[in-house]
Amino acid sequence: MKKFYKEIILLFIQIFMFYISPLFAGPTDVMGMVFLIFIMTFILSFIMGCFSKEKIKYFYPIIVSILFIPSIFIYYNDSAFVHSIWYMFDSIIGLVLGSIVRKIFVR
Repeated sequence: MKKFYKEIILLFIQIFMFYISPLFAGPTDVMGMVFLIFIMTFILSFIMGCFSKEKIKYFYPIIVSILFIPSIFIYYNDSAFVHSIWYMFDSIIGLVLGSIVRKIFVR
């Protein structure tokens, strides 16, 4: 469990972004909240790519996509399923860029 401490912390932050932060958005702020979650997903996956040495980090995009699905039923409507795919691609891009930065600066 201590081995995956960084990954677990980042996943809890991601869960906070999916489930707690929409509570503070008003009914007209939904698109802003989706954009904020999109940016935070990229930043968290970039951090995961930069700082994690474990191979489990490559499952992060899939986990993010799966974690978002229950929030669709809680906060959004059925048309938000496509956002699950966008969050997965967003986290793939962030993870790849973070891994590249790690390879360049950590030898």
